[in-house]
Amino acid sequence: MKRGYRLLARWLSPLLLLSAAAVLATDAPVLRVAYAGSMGVLMDQSLGPAFAKAHGARFEGVGQGSFALARLLAGKQMQADVFVAITPPPMKVVRDAGLAGRAVPVASTRMVVIYGPKSRFAKDFEAAAKGRKTWYEVLRQSGLRIGRTDPAVDPQGANALLTLQLAETYYHQPGLLKDIAGELQNPQQIFAEPSLMSRLEAGQIDAAVGYASAAFSHHLPTIDLPDEINLAQPSLQEAWYGKANLTLADGKVLKAQPLVFYAAVLTDAKQAQLAADFVQLLQSAAGQAMLRERGYDPPHGEAL
Repeated sequence: MKRGYRLLARWLSPLLLLSAAAVLATDAPVLRVAYAGSMGVLMDQSLGPAFAKAHGARFEGVGQGSFALARLLAGKQMQADVFVAITPPPMKVVRDAGLAGRAVPVASTRMVVIYGPKSRFAKDFEAAAKGRKTWYEVLRQSGLRIGRTDPAVDPQGANALLTLQLAETYYHQPGLLKDIAGELQNPQQIFAEPSLMSRLEAGQIDAAVGYASAAFSHHLPTIDLPDEINLAQPSLQEAWYGKANLTLADGKVLKAQPLVFYAAVLTDAKQAQLAADFVQLLQSAAGQAMLRERGYDPPHGEAL
């Protein structure tokens, strides 16, 4: 009989351990982070898992265009503990709604031309990357498929257009923006931000003007752009970036600003301490190392 009990215990012990682990996982606090969609790989594969392991918590991230997230948060259609957005305007939407106080810079990036390795124009882009062709003439080619996000809801889509507008002046190429982008909200070019890099990888589109950090995270080749148009240097805001502006059909005005990512603990956070710890991780040496590994540049500027 004792032997029977020992055998039963041997079988039950692993099951009891698994049950206990399941209970602990269910009871673990949940940190919800709303972040700019281009940060998906960084959040899901680096920062999120590292934070969850260190704090015995569960990480739930939502990545979308920063403006879209800001409006959902401000309209109480979404709840999160932390908001991470690129450029000040989306953060201002949340702050004006009384949902955030101080927002700190945690990273930066720059605009580049990103192209798909499976594109039939890949050789042309490789030549442009080496200076043997001009990148904008490659983008002007007939049949080339360009992808971007909706400038009305996502800063990356807005910044793609503003970069092309700046390029008109820098390269003395009138009409360059329209030649490449068509209408500002051209439905043939607009895709959801989380899918943009995947479409480049799969060869569904040939190129995009987007963030260097997003391209790096997806191991996609890029063409660097001059500082005067890549929106990376705060010192060029007045002389160059501040002169770019576009107006969408609904009257919304797009303005160029240096590409800095800001993070804030939201005032209605259900996990306020975890939220503060996550923002601290973003600013820490360990967090900055993870950001660098995913192609992000150090943060620029001051807190908002």
